[in-house]
Amino acid sequence: MKVFTIDKLKVAIYDEPISMGKASADFVEKELREIIKQNGTANLILATGASQFSFLEALKEREIDWQHITVFHLDEYKGISDQHPASFRKYLKERILDEVMPKKIYFLNGDAKDLEEEMETYSIALRTHPIDVACIGIGENGHIAFNDPHVADFNDPKLVKLVTLDDACRNQQLREGWFPTFDDVPVQALTLTITAIMQCKAISCVVPDERKAKAVYNTLYEKVSTNCPASILRKHANTRLFLDLQSAKNIV
Repeated sequence: MKVFTIDKLKVAIYDEPISMGKASADFVEKELREIIKQNGTANLILATGASQFSFLEALKEREIDWQHITVFHLDEYKGISDQHPASFRKYLKERILDEVMPKKIYFLNGDAKDLEEEMETYSIALRTHPIDVACIGIGENGHIAFNDPHVADFNDPKLVKLVTLDDACRNQQLREGWFPTFDDVPVQALTLTITAIMQCKAISCVVPDERKAKAVYNTLYEKVSTNCPASILRKHANTRLFLDLQSAKNIV
């Protein structure tokens, strides 16, 4: 393991994804334990996608009092149901939530009849439950949640918004196997904004895989800008970036 800091961002590099996932789960468990001890409850955001596999497997094994935790998630495609193979609600239910049974789950429903009402309702829930720990990743284009470079706003007045996904993001979803063809990948999605993410008290950012290496380099060493939205994490007071040797290949 190699550990170093860029601006305020603490970075740890592990040999492979399993040890990376375990380390990030340890960090999240510690943060949640402290918050529950202080406040009695904790509010948590969970991410999805291939990058989160080892982390979520490890998180399920931790001794966490889920009955005192309220869970949110980062984003959801517009127009797909929670039964669609690529649905992030389905992903989270099957990979962790149905097993750990949190106190409360707030799902962002991309197939809601009134999306404006859905986003407003979710924003109110986020304001009512200030997030203690956010578990996120970084996309190949440097996005966090679905804040691709062309829609990212470091001073976004909203907590949730509807965005148009860029081709790089949609191609990533295709390559990860969530959709059969590029045309099947939704063009729009609901997402928590960068403002919502940066308001979280602690952030665990898990980024394995060689295809993320360029985004990781840009996050750490390029100018903090929306050209690489994840670069803003260098300004957060309590963020940990967990990498494996493949995603860190350009920085070691």
